Amino acid sequence: MVVALKQRNTELPGDNEQLSTIEQLRYACSIGAMQTAAAIPRVIPITHCGPGCADKQHNALVGANGNQGGGWGGGGVAPSSNATQREVIFGGTERLEELIEATLAILEADLFVVVTGCIPDLVGDDVGSVVRDFQSRGAPVVYAETGGFRGNNFTGHEVVTRAIIDQFVGAYDGPREEGLINLWSLLPYQNTFWRGDLAEIKRLLEGIGLRVNLLFGPDSAGISEWQAIPRAQFNLVLSPWLGLDTAKHLEAKYGQPFLHIPQVPIGAKAAGEVLREIAAFAGISGSAEPFIVEEERKYYTYIEAFSEFYSQYRWGLPARFAIAADAAYALALSKFALRQLGLLPASVVVTDNPPVEYRDVIVAEFQALDHDTAVEVDFLEDSYLIHQRIRAADFGHKPPLILGSTWERDLAKEIKGILLEVAFPASYEVVLTRSNVGYRGALTLLEQIYSTTVRRTA
Repeated sequence: MVVALKQRNTELPGDNEQLSTIEQLRYACSIGAMQTAAAIPRVIPITHCGPGCADKQHNALVGANGNQGGGWGGGGVAPSSNATQREVIFGGTERLEELIEATLAILEADLFVVVTGCIPDLVGDDVGSVVRDFQSRGAPVVYAETGGFRGNNFTGHEVVTRAIIDQFVGAYDGPREEGLINLWSLLPYQNTFWRGDLAEIKRLLEGIGLRVNLLFGPDSAGISEWQAIPRAQFNLVLSPWLGLDTAKHLEAKYGQPFLHIPQVPIGAKAAGEVLREIAAFAGISGSAEPFIVEEERKYYTYIEAFSEFYSQYRWGLPARFAIAADAAYALALSKFALRQLGLLPASVVVTDNPPVEYRDVIVAEFQALDHDTAVEVDFLEDSYLIHQRIRAADFGHKPPLILGSTWERDLAKEIKGILLEVAFPASYEVVLTRSNVGYRGALTLLEQIYSTTVRRTA
C-alpha cells in the first residue's frame, strides 16, 4: 500500500513539511473515525463520501487488523451516499438528505453519526445545515467533518467525540457524582486489542472503587454513558496524547477537571503506579490499596511459575527488542519489556504521527523509561524508513524481538527475528477479547511472546 500524503520529513529534522509518499502506512484517514461511532453500542455511522471510501476504511481497520468483526453499526451496515461526479459538480446535500431519511426509516439505532469524506468537504457541502434540520425534528443525528485531507483516524476520532458531546449530550449545569469518571484511552479498532484492553482497564478502575463511563465497546452501556459524561467527577486520559483535546474541551464546556497519565499500564509495576495515582486524584487512596495488593499477589504467583522457564530455557531467548507502534502501545510495551522482562530497547518507532505540540511529552516519557534507562524515539510513518531503523539496530547475539505489525513479517524473516503483531495492521491475528494491559493482559502478552519464541526454535 503506497499513499501520497503530506508528511513531515523525519530523516532531516527541522525540514519543512513536504509532499511525499508513505509506504505501507499504519493508520487510516480521518473518515476512518466512522469506526469510532461504530464502537459505541447501538450507534451507526452514516458516511457521506465517495464510492468505496467507507468500505476500504472498514476492511483495513476491522478485517486486516485482527479480523475483529464489525458489530452493530460497522461493515456493510453503515449507509453511504456513494458520491459521484454529479455530487462533485452540483453538490451532495440533496443526496445526503435522502440518505438520512432512508436510514432513519430502515435502520434501528440510538444515535446516527454522519461522517464526511473528501468530496463533500472539498466541494463545500453544508452538511451541518442538513443535519440540524433533522435535529430540529428530534432525530438522533450528529455530524462530524472528517475529510481524509484533514488528518488521520486519530484526529478524526477527536472530531467525532466532540461532535457527540456538543450536538447530542449538550449543556449541563447539575451536580457531579463522586467516584464516576469518564475514560479516554485507546483508539477503537485502530488498536487491535481495544475491546479487551478497555474491559481490563474498567475492571481495574472498578476494583479500586470507581465507576466508569467506558463509552466504547461491549462493556459500555452506550449512549446513556455519553449522556452521563457531564456528571462525572473527572475525566481520565490514559494515553500519551489521544483524548487530551477531548478532555480539555470538557474542562472548558463543563468545568470538569481531568487527570492525564501518558501511559497505558502493562504489568504489575505499571498498573500499581497508575492505579495509585488515579486513586490519589479521586481521593480514595485508602480503599484502593487492598485491591492492588491482591492483584499483585496473584500476578507474581504466575510470574514465579514462569520464572522457571525464563531462567532455564537455553535455546535463544531474545535480549533486545524493536517496536513500531502508535505512541500509546510503543510506550506501554517498551516499559513492560524493559522493567518487567529485562529486555533492552534496540529501536523504538512511534507510527501514529502525533501532533507536534504533544511530541515533547512523548519524548520525555521515553527519556525516563526507567530509573537508569533513556531511549531515543523516532517518529516515522513510512515502513521503508522504519525498516531501515530496525535493520540498523544492535540486537546483540540473541534473536531480535520485534513488536510490530504485519508489515514487519518479511523483515523478521530477513533478520531471523521473532515477530509479535501488536499494531495496525495485524492481518495474521484473530482478536475478540484478548488484552495486553493491566495484570491479566500482561500475563497473556507473556504467553504470546514466549510461545512465539519457542515455536520459532522448534
